[in-house]
Amino acid sequence: MDDKFKKIPNHIAIIMDGNGRWARSKGKDRIYGHTNAKKAIRESIEICGELKVQYLSLFTFSTENWNRPSIETKALVKLIEKVMKEELNDLIKNNIKIKVIGNLSKFSSTTKNTFLDGISKTKNNTGLNLVLAINYSGKWDIINAIKEVKTKEKDFSKLEEKFQSYLSTNDIPDPELIIRTGGEKRISNFYLWQAAYSEFIFADIFWPDFRKKNLNNAIFEFQKRKRRFGGL
Repeated sequence: MDDKFKKIPNHIAIIMDGNGRWARSKGKDRIYGHTNAKKAIRESIEICGELKVQYLSLFTFSTENWNRPSIETKALVKLIEKVMKEELNDLIKNNIKIKVIGNLSKFSSTTKNTFLDGISKTKNNTGLNLVLAINYSGKWDIINAIKEVKTKEKDFSKLEEKFQSYLSTNDIPDPELIIRTGGEKRISNFYLWQAAYSEFIFADIFWPDFRKKNLNNAIFEFQKRKRRFGGL
């Protein structure tokens, strides 16, 4: 096997941080930063496809993002919807399958239908699985799972083994590598359960500047690490 395909993470998750600070550094408003993040998303998808990564999760919109000014959240939701529509044909052409996780109940029917259209039109694709976490939080995911467990499980002796099946990521393997851009070193309520044994890389680069070389560097760093899973 070609060296570049050795020890490639099966699932990479990215916390796309730094859009607002990137925009401020250029004397622009935060929305300008979100608008200029599309190239980083596109290049991340491309390199994951080239390296045969099976899953790429993008923390697209967190439940906490609603705490931002409404003008920003409205613009961000419209931008997510716009990018989904613009990129859908390329995603289909490149055999990419879309999955959306998160609480979609807060969105308009038009926005929800845009997400559902992307899921439907790519459901038979067999390449990279693109997981978009939209209005998602790790706490929300765990609480929802607990509610289901409470009504469906009688025997709790093997709950840890079963719990994954109640999460929104029940058909997705846990991420082996989680990357956060923007220089901050925290998980920000993303994959709380799923990140138990993930490797973390914190990149000192704002998300709009993130390119293939940066993702490659993160994978190279991942390949140097020895994953022990609590063992020796």
